[in-house]
Amino acid sequence: MLFPPLPTPRHALFLDFDGTLVDIAAQPQDVALAAATLHDLRTLEAALEGALALVTGRALADIQPHLHDWQPALAGEHGAHWRSAAGCEATGAPPPDLAPIHAALQALSARHPELLVERKSAGIALHYRQAPQLQQLCRDTLTEALRQTSGAELLAGKCVYEVRAAGNDKGRAIARFLQQPPFAGRIPVFVGDDVTDEAGFAAVQAAGGLGVKVGPGESLAHARLDSPTAARAWLHQAAQHLAAATPAAREELHPAPQHP
Repeated sequence: MLFPPLPTPRHALFLDFDGTLVDIAAQPQDVALAAATLHDLRTLEAALEGALALVTGRALADIQPHLHDWQPALAGEHGAHWRSAAGCEATGAPPPDLAPIHAALQALSARHPELLVERKSAGIALHYRQAPQLQQLCRDTLTEALRQTSGAELLAGKCVYEVRAAGNDKGRAIARFLQQPPFAGRIPVFVGDDVTDEAGFAAVQAAGGLGVKVGPGESLAHARLDSPTAARAWLHQAAQHLAAATPAAREELHPAPQHP
């Protein structure tokens, strides 16, 4: 894989959160977005004229406190919910009946309190980072519970399994953004670290853009950054680069009207 080139004013930037903007923590609530990274993100959004979106498995209500008063375009729960650059919200495929899943996971976590059950508006996640030896038990429990639920699918991530509505993924979320201003007509770049990001890599590369895999492992992405630290350093360089973009580059993107 290649080291990703820095984006230009013609690009649109899509970013995962956990494992990309922040290091993965023992518990999802323990992550912290550095003030310097937040400043770089706001700089990038301004330089790209709003064409920056976070695309995450977290719920919108969960991710927003980490962003403070910044409200960028955002896709949450793998595309189950969107917030456009203009602040309009929309939903994807309707959530399935998760009662059988929730009941099975509550019983499982009662027996194994080191497991964490995270209920979302359109899905439910089971984190086993504190008990990796229980991975197969977690998968078997969810597979059995899914037999009682229609319209749902099982998604595997880093030490987490998630049940979500079939038809929601990060690739579809990115494709939706690319149909709307300020993203439409731009070259998309998506940076992410997990198997849940592979659909996003496929979507941007099918649109003539670039997927950037963070960390080790096989991937569809054509470029790689070694770690979340490397990803944040690349974003800092990108922010400085775009903030200093020449007036000629911006004029090429938005030519001034010609007067007779």
